[in-house]
Amino acid sequence: MNSTQARWSLGAKLTLIGTPFLLLALLSTVFTLWVSWQLDGGAAAVNEAGRMRMQAYRIALAVSSGEKRELPRHISEFNQSLALLRTGDPERPLFIPWDNNVRQHFTTVEQNWQRFQARWLGQQVTNLHELSGHTMAFAADVDTFVGSIETHMSHWTAVLHMLQMGVLALAVLGASVLLFTGFLFVLEPVNQLKQAIQKIQGGDFGARVDRVTTDEFGTLAEGFNGMAEHLQSMYRNLESKVLEKTAELEEKRERLESLYEVTALVAHATSLEDLARDYSQRMMRIARADGVALRWSDQANKRYMMLAASGLPTAMVEDEQCLHVGDCHCGTPLASGLTVIPIHSLPLNTMKHCAKAGFGTVVNVPIRLQERLLGEVDLFFHAKVSPTAAERSLLEALNSHLASAMENLRLHAMGREAAISGERNFLARELHDSIAQSLAFLKIQVQLMRDALQSKNESEIQKVLEEIDAGVRECYGDVRELLMHFRTRANSEDIEPALATTLRKFEHQTGLKTTLTITGHGMPLSPDLQIQVLHILQEALSNVRKHARASQVCLNVQQQPVWQFEVRDDGIGFNPNNHELEETHVGLRIMAERSQRIGATMEVISTPEYGTSVVLTLAPPAPPMPSTPARTLPPIHATTV
Repeated sequence: MNSTQARWSLGAKLTLIGTPFLLLALLSTVFTLWVSWQLDGGAAAVNEAGRMRMQAYRIALAVSSGEKRELPRHISEFNQSLALLRTGDPERPLFIPWDNNVRQHFTTVEQNWQRFQARWLGQQVTNLHELSGHTMAFAADVDTFVGSIETHMSHWTAVLHMLQMGVLALAVLGASVLLFTGFLFVLEPVNQLKQAIQKIQGGDFGARVDRVTTDEFGTLAEGFNGMAEHLQSMYRNLESKVLEKTAELEEKRERLESLYEVTALVAHATSLEDLARDYSQRMMRIARADGVALRWSDQANKRYMMLAASGLPTAMVEDEQCLHVGDCHCGTPLASGLTVIPIHSLPLNTMKHCAKAGFGTVVNVPIRLQERLLGEVDLFFHAKVSPTAAERSLLEALNSHLASAMENLRLHAMGREAAISGERNFLARELHDSIAQSLAFLKIQVQLMRDALQSKNESEIQKVLEEIDAGVRECYGDVRELLMHFRTRANSEDIEPALATTLRKFEHQTGLKTTLTITGHGMPLSPDLQIQVLHILQEALSNVRKHARASQVCLNVQQQPVWQFEVRDDGIGFNPNNHELEETHVGLRIMAERSQRIGATMEVISTPEYGTSVVLTLAPPAPPMPSTPARTLPPIHATTV
């Protein structure tokens, strides 16, 4: 009976309760992704079918005008679209949700296409009215085919909405069950144990804890009861053992309180800076250290940035803001866990900052999330220390909570990037502002074309056509740039790849030579801040393309002491104080609005005939504030140096 009960541990109970919810969540997620894949493929198929309708009109126009030179290419493109819809393209994705209705309409389109080719593409056209009617009928068949696909997509959209509501309900139910089981299996037994401990501390050695569970808390209650019985029977003759057991229980209680305190801290953390500062202060008190430094590592584990410090001299904090691997014993990736570094046993100048501050020992505790190294916590002691196995376990457990909190903050920041959808209204205004002048210009040119056609002035007609062509190209360039804004994405930790990609697109679009220069090492920008910076730089590059008449463009990035971005060209420049440019240079106003939204400053420096520089300076981050709180507890197993 006992062996059967022992198998139901706390972990087994929590696993048994949480596994069904996890499986349901995974199945819902997989099915949701599958439905989204179907919708993506159907949307791409609808887009491709729409191209077929446009291609049919192009072919009819080429046949009616007698321009047979482009006709083979149009026919080939139409055949390629048919083949693509027939076989699909899972890499895009692009595929048709086949059923009898969709297949019948697709077969109708293929048959009508064969009849269209046989009727109009192999002979001289004499009846343009019949050609137009046949083309419109063929396009109507394509529309019917598209409508059958869209009917399928509406069905899958309804299924997707139902799945989302189911996932929401599952999340609420799972959270409620987990909270209840957590209280039932963890908090209530701990509370009973705490009350019994308080009774023992008050001299009531008859206090006992009922073993109501078969998990680890039941075992702990049984052990506690045995200890209480032993104390009660041996109290008069073994007072020293009573004191020893009491001290052991107090130590366990302090560890539990430390775990709960850190758990509460990481659960309510809203920013990485606040989390690092509060955690370093609590770790200093829990570990009874003389100083604490919390360092954040980059993805390659080559640099370690100091996020927070407590009890360290200001000069030491400033000098060790960024440590490269190999500069010091701190900031070194560790294959093992906690490491004790005896400073006075190392060669001179190995850790000169620590020695100068009077520290004798550094305990390095890595911050790991599974196999990934996120950073480290360095505990500084004036005395020689040697943490016990229990203390090592406690410190590593606390850092494990910190690693989870850091990862949650990172995921939360990435989730905020989804709020970019709120940017759509702002981008719509940009779209309107950026091409409004070009469209007004084209409207005027169209009226001029009508006048020129009425007067049959060939030279004026040619001139107006050139103006219309230039205006259309300008509108096309503006639209392509705005579409590139829509597709802009940021790296989770480093903005450099996004900057390089932006410059490559600019070179491909304009043919201008670009140069990227990055200096210094600073804290990574958050994803949403990266997006705003990239949009400002893209708008600056757009102004270069439209107005500068430059031959090369330079992008200089400075990371320290603050992030600063400069877009410099060698174009014709302009007078920034000319108020007449406020209405034509819409991009400058858009850039200024974006800069204000992120708390940055933007400066435009330009001189006619000597080029233009746009300088974007971000607000400086809040530096870690070293503090030295009062300490009354001795260091961990301290001995005099």
